[in-house]
Amino acid sequence: MKIGLFYGSTTCYTEIAAEKIQAQFPQGTITLFNLKDVSLQECLAFDVLIFGISTWDYGEIQEDWESQWDDISTLDLEGKIVALYGMGDQIGYTDWFQDALGLLHEQVVAQGGFIIGQWPNEGYEFAASKALTSDQKHFVGLALDEDNQYDLSDDRITQWCKQLNNEINDILQH
Repeated sequence: MKIGLFYGSTTCYTEIAAEKIQAQFPQGTITLFNLKDVSLQECLAFDVLIFGISTWDYGEIQEDWESQWDDISTLDLEGKIVALYGMGDQIGYTDWFQDALGLLHEQVVAQGGFIIGQWPNEGYEFAASKALTSDQKHFVGLALDEDNQYDLSDDRITQWCKQLNNEINDILQH
């Protein structure tokens, strides 16, 4: 199984998270792609995708994603397994926490992607988020906050990767 992990990273935190996610899987399983260097079209070569995005300012998407945002609508993600993770600041931007993650989720679902890796919102304090699932108890993917909860990130990444591995294996066995 080959996984393509595509991320945009302005301050390196999303990239560092990508590297930590990659390290949780057997060597050679995940290939990293920085969106400032590659076209999002490259993701079509993989059956399993992980997309990493950060939320900027008042619910804005990260600049590397923004430069390719319109391209998402041209992707055929039908049959693709897609996991998402996001970076955000739940205190400084409490009304927009992980909004870019939610916006990316909407785009991926619209293109037929099969989303895995929902993450519980327990342990976070924020006012609003576009990244919440309909039950309001989960994010559409892993939510990381390097500004306020950096000490929890490594454990969250480890647990999420175990969850992803289990979900991928369940899908592939059926």
